[in-house]
Amino acid sequence: MDAYREEEVEGETRVVLGFHPSIAPIKAGVFPLVKKDGMPEVADRLYHELRKEFTCFYDDSGAIGRRYRRMDEAGTPFGVTVDGETLTGQTVTVRHRDSMIQDRIAVDQLAGYLRERV
Repeated sequence: MDAYREEEVEGETRVVLGFHPSIAPIKAGVFPLVKKDGMPEVADRLYHELRKEFTCFYDDSGAIGRRYRRMDEAGTPFGVTVDGETLTGQTVTVRHRDSMIQDRIAVDQLAGYLRERV
C-alpha cells in the first residue's frame, strides 16, 4: 500500500508502484522503440538473455511512453529500450522508474548494471 503513488507529469496523472528494486515482481521491461529496422529482433534477444537472471517483461505494443507507464503501474524499476543507437553503437537506453532519468548503457554491461541496482 505504501508503494502506491500518483504523480502529475506534463498534465497527466502517472500511477506508480514504487517497490524497492529487490522486491519488485518484474525487474526490467524490454522494449524495441519501433517494430522495424531489426529493433524487435535485438530486443527479443536481449530479453531472453536478461531472463536468465532477472524477471523481465517484453512489450512492443503501443507508443513507448505508454509502455513505460504500464511498467510504472506494475512497479518495474527499469525500462530498457532498444533504439537506433543500439543498432549502431551497441548501447541501450535504461529508464529509471522513480526519477525517469535515462542512461545509455553498453549492451554487454547491462546485466551487471541491473545486478548492481537490484
